[in-house]
Amino acid sequence: MKKNFFFSLIFIVFLPSLLFSQSGGKVFDNLSLSSKILKMERKYAIYLPPDYETSQRSYPVLYLLHGAGDDQSGWIQFGEVKNIADKAIQEGKCTAMIIVMPDGNTGQRGYFNSPMGDWNYEDFFFQEMMPYVEKSYRIRTDKRYRAIAGLSMGGGGTFMYALHHPELFSAACPLSASVGPVTMEEATTRWEKQYPDVSKAELTTYFASHSALELVNNMPDAQKKAVRWYIDCGDDDFLNEGNCLVHLAMRKKEIPHEFRIRDGAHTWTYWREALPSVLEFVSQSFHQY
Repeated sequence: MKKNFFFSLIFIVFLPSLLFSQSGGKVFDNLSLSSKILKMERKYAIYLPPDYETSQRSYPVLYLLHGAGDDQSGWIQFGEVKNIADKAIQEGKCTAMIIVMPDGNTGQRGYFNSPMGDWNYEDFFFQEMMPYVEKSYRIRTDKRYRAIAGLSMGGGGTFMYALHHPELFSAACPLSASVGPVTMEEATTRWEKQYPDVSKAELTTYFASHSALELVNNMPDAQKKAVRWYIDCGDDDFLNEGNCLVHLAMRKKEIPHEFRIRDGAHTWTYWREALPSVLEFVSQSFHQY
């Protein structure tokens, strides 16, 4: 009798974990929507939390951007987002959330509008993609339940999107970010060959809105606490200097933020290790203080 009771107790204690491990969240990595702005089909991937299909609740959302050379499946294939998110949710370190991963590598590479006006990816993201996924899935659409994060090129997209639209995101987590040109001279060198038909005046305007450092230095006081920031870059990362400059500019402007320099380089190993902290940080933004 005691032996049967013991095994029954063990079964009851571990049943939730067994059920969770069998189900977990679900990922879909080859979905698409039609874009009138970009005149093409655009792919995206999505992570749905473990209880999505059995509940009726709506969930907060994290937009997770990949880096150059990858596509919407990068965070799933190399970043192991499903395993990391499942584990963090099971352990109570992050809230159940939907994670949307857009493709920034089809047609042209990057998350921004072109200064020539012939490739307006940022317009697509805010005017088409975000409304589409927030209508197609049970996503809570208030600012406080929306966050953005990304690595490298996606870290640059994270900076720009949150700086351009602080009214839309509660938290932003750029990882190993490409922060954009630090000076106008650097911008001219980078963009003149890429956009030969764009005038110097137009490039100057473009620089002002596509340099994280420039945007931080000119941030209005009313915007300083609009977004919770978590910035992370490895000590051996070739983009370390730009991230440090943005961190110093934020300190000078008294913009609250978390800044991490950890041992590591521009690698998936580094970003996989960063993701649990990102999920925990954005979860804090989704909760009441």
